[in-house]
Amino acid sequence: MSAAALLGVVVLGGLVGLVVPRVAWRFTGPPARRGRWVRLGPVVAAVVFGGLAVSRADDPALPVFLAVAAVGLVLAGVDLVCLRLPDSLVLAAGVLALAGLTVAAVLADDPARLLGALAGATVAGAAHVLLALLPGSRLGFGDVKLAAVLGLPLGWLSRDAVLTGLLLPHLLHGALVLTLLATRRVDRKTLLPLGPALLTGAWLAVLVT
Repeated sequence: MSAAALLGVVVLGGLVGLVVPRVAWRFTGPPARRGRWVRLGPVVAAVVFGGLAVSRADDPALPVFLAVAAVGLVLAGVDLVCLRLPDSLVLAAGVLALAGLTVAAVLADDPARLLGALAGATVAGAAHVLLALLPGSRLGFGDVKLAAVLGLPLGWLSRDAVLTGLLLPHLLHGALVLTLLATRRVDRKTLLPLGPALLTGAWLAVLVT
């Protein structure tokens, strides 16, 4: 990818970041203090888009990854505020991923990659269903649905991407929980959102595999 194209993707990410808080507010209501949301949104989105562009520059599915990331940013914002992942947003991400990857597979004449994407979604969804059913689990079925959706682009890449995308979110979430417990900012009964960790872990998996 040329420097100009990369810059264009980063700028697009920044523009998406301007919209993300406003879309999230439709599900959460505007926060009492909006400044931090408005400042961080473009920066985070630009980094997310830039990372995807660098790592997947030659992948015909790059637009799909960017579209899913845009919806994912909204989902993360909503989950951080109100501990829920709206079905409508998860469904939108799933439709974008499945439709976009189908088109990419047709254009690349590579149906095996679409089968890999479907397998990734199945494995990720099934693994999180099992986790949700464990005694004492705090994993919600919104998290299960999101994990299955994220399995689509990860499965498009490789089995290693799926495995990394399954492991990293829980390592990140566990580290965060331990840190918050150690600093006494939460206690053992405090519910914390998993959605941002699922999304961050999937993003990192795309970058490193």
